[in-house]
Amino acid sequence: MKQSKWSYLIILSIIWGTSFILIKKALIGLTPYQLGALRTVITGLFLFSVGFKTIGTIKKQDWKWIALSGFLGSFIPAFFFAIAETEIDSAVVSVLNSLVPLNTVLMGLAIFKITSTRRQILGVIIGFIGTTLLILKGAALNPEQNYLFAGFIIASTLMYAANVNIIKRYLQEVKPLTIAVGNYVTIILPAIIVLIFTGFFTAESLSRPDLGLSVFYVAVLSLFGTAIAKVLFNTLVQISTPVFASSVTYIMPIVALIWGLLDGETFSAIQIVASAIILLGVYMANKKQKKI
Repeated sequence: MKQSKWSYLIILSIIWGTSFILIKKALIGLTPYQLGALRTVITGLFLFSVGFKTIGTIKKQDWKWIALSGFLGSFIPAFFFAIAETEIDSAVVSVLNSLVPLNTVLMGLAIFKITSTRRQILGVIIGFIGTTLLILKGAALNPEQNYLFAGFIIASTLMYAANVNIIKRYLQEVKPLTIAVGNYVTIILPAIIVLIFTGFFTAESLSRPDLGLSVFYVAVLSLFGTAIAKVLFNTLVQISTPVFASSVTYIMPIVALIWGLLDGETFSAIQIVASAIILLGVYMANKKQKKI
C-alpha cells in the first residue's frame, strides 16, 4: 500500500503537471469560459461511457456531498484556471496551486476535525516555503504578468482543499470511479449551458483556424488531466491521507516548469533549489509521528 500511494502520487504529478501547458495552448483558439465548459463536457462524456452504471450504487444521502465535490473539485476550478492563464504563465499557475496542502491541513483541522501530525504540518510549511521561492522568482522573471489573477488560483486551492476533506470524511466508502461519475452528473448540464452562452456553436466560432488544435488540447486535457486523473486522485485520497494526497501539488510545479522550459520559459538555479525544498516538504508531510 505504501509503494502504491507513491506510484499514484508520481503518476498524478506528471499528468497534472502537464495540464497547465495544455491549458495555455488551448487558450490560443478558445476563450477561458469555452475551455472550462468544453473540458467539463468532454470529461463527463468519457466518464459516463465507462462508469454510468455505477450511478445506481450512490446512496441518496451521499448525493449532496458528491454534488458539492463536483462543483468545488472540478467545475469552478476548470474556469478559474483558464481565466488565470490568460494573464499568468502556466508554470507560475502550477506553483500557486501548491497552496492546496497547506489549505488542506488548516481546513481539515478547523472544519472537518481531521487530525494531522506535527511532522505533516511541518512538511507543508517547508513545501510552502519552497513554493514561495518559486513564486517570487517567477514574479521577478515575468514583471509584466498581472498577479491579481493569482486570486483565481488561490480560490481554487481552497476549493480543492475542501474537496479532499469532503471525500475523506463523507465519501470514504464510495468507489473512486463512482465519485467521479457522480460529480459530472451534477455539473455537465451547467457546463453545456455555459458552452452555449459563450457562442461556441456559432459559425464565427467554429470557423476559427486555431479551433481544431485547441479542441484537441482540451480533449487530451479532459481525458488524462481530468477524467483519469480524478479517479486516480480519489483512490489516492482513500488509500492515504488528505495531506499526502494533496502533496501531489508540490511535485506538479516541477513538471510544469520543465514544460515551460521546453516552451521557451526560463528555469533558474533558485527554482531548482526551491523545487528540492518542495520535495523535502512532500517527504516530511508523509512521515508519521505522534498526532497532535
